[in-house]
Amino acid sequence: MQSPVIKDIPNLLLTGISMEMSLSNDQTPTLWGKFRRQQKQHFAADPDFFFSVTVYPSLYFENFNPTTLFTKHALVKPEYAGEMDLGWERFSLPGGLFAVFSHKGPDSSIFQYIYTQWLPQSGYVLDNRPHFEKLPKNYVPGHPDSEEEIYIPIVPI
Repeated sequence: MQSPVIKDIPNLLLTGISMEMSLSNDQTPTLWGKFRRQQKQHFAADPDFFFSVTVYPSLYFENFNPTTLFTKHALVKPEYAGEMDLGWERFSLPGGLFAVFSHKGPDSSIFQYIYTQWLPQSGYVLDNRPHFEKLPKNYVPGHPDSEEEIYIPIVPI
């Protein structure tokens, strides 16, 4: 597995929808299906990127349990201010330091690598901020050629 690029990103103001779920009751396809239907009604064209943002409870990773609930957001960065008022939630993604991993294909073992191998040896610890994936507009879940960027919030030890 590759090493990430460490990026300091600014705060982002996003808009979209969210659902509460757990790993054992993953509702991601339902969330994104609803988002894409609504997005096509609100926007004339697809934005260049979509954001899949997960907000975990503060002790989620210390006391991992696949039934613990978290909130997942399907979001987009609006092109102009009027797009913020289309009936969707506003979401302020806090900026800061992130480890950014490029990923291609449906293999989700990269997350196990990030949390069990890379992070403990990295000189960083998880920060209590949202985690997110940046998805290009042509992203197709599960497709072997689909690429995404995985953003893990970190702070130096």
